[in-house]
Amino acid sequence: MDNNKNHERRMLIIIIMGAVCLITAFVAASLRAGTTNHTSHSGMDMSSGPAGSFAVSTEKTFVQLMDDAMAVMDHGMKDAPMTGDPDHDFAAMMIPHHQGAIDMAKVELLYGKDPVLRRLAQEIIVTQDQEIKVMHLRLKQLPAR
Repeated sequence: MDNNKNHERRMLIIIIMGAVCLITAFVAASLRAGTTNHTSHSGMDMSSGPAGSFAVSTEKTFVQLMDDAMAVMDHGMKDAPMTGDPDHDFAAMMIPHHQGAIDMAKVELLYGKDPVLRRLAQEIIVTQDQEIKVMHLRLKQLPAR
């Protein structure tokens, strides 16, 4: 019986790892497709909303893009709506923080060469995006203060 449970556990781990690899491949493919378009991007557009937006483009250097990602993240964290509820306020500030990590990871995928760091960047994009979705769901479910 223990052998059967171990086999099932290994199979579940293999399935999960395969799903993560598949998601990562889709993310990487969509990022590469997005970076082949050499139309002009501003990098940062603060007019589109309180937290602004970030666009990856080879028209900017690595340093410029990282600075843009940090500026958008800082702006989003400073403008996060605070209610005094620690759970709400934590999630409200962590959403732009996680988005900043995703934006920086996209820059690494655009300019980085190290395969280990590129893989880490892919994982950051997938996991931080999932965590952002969880935080948005929790914010909707928390009682209003």
